Amino acid sequence: MSLIHSGQLRARAQQGQQFTKSAGRIKLEAALEGYGERPHDIFLSHSKLDEEEIYGLKLMLEDYGHSVYIDWIDDPHLDREEVSKETAALLRARMKSSRSLLYVTSENSVKSKWTPWELGFKDGSSGRAAVLPVATNETSTDAYDGVEYLALYPYLSEYRDSEGKKRLWINWTHTNYIRFDDWLDGEEPYQR
Repeated sequence: MSLIHSGQLRARAQQGQQFTKSAGRIKLEAALEGYGERPHDIFLSHSKLDEEEIYGLKLMLEDYGHSVYIDWIDDPHLDREEVSKETAALLRARMKSSRSLLYVTSENSVKSKWTPWELGFKDGSSGRAAVLPVATNETSTDAYDGVEYLALYPYLSEYRDSEGKKRLWINWTHTNYIRFDDWLDGEEPYQR
């Protein structure tokens, strides 16, 4: 199973048409569409400091046919720097309407005020929470060993199936895994 790496995400972001627009324009268009209010397959828990990689990840996950919630795109009016009951209530509603949460690990994610809370909330409410480790380079892409509380969660990887088709997988180990789509439908990883 291969971890997703930051270079792959930056390249995908650069292919995306929206990233060439200003961040303000993207937020305005999303707000006008009411995009944040609809249900999503994935609530992406991340650090805003990783904006380019996160945008590339959104596009990559959408390439697989999944809808993705990103707060600064779907709810641009939110002030993520402000910890308030109103912000928490809106994020809670978005997580409840999302089928899963992927916690994106990076050097910046440990600085986030919200990501640990989001991960714990989604895990407690639906159990459909996983870690999405972003490798810093292509050579470190085989396995993930979570640190501290992140080791309590399965992780997402990308790999070709037996028919050669690239797919997303949820893994506990390199021999205990399941297709991401099946996990979204409530199945659990199993030993191979």
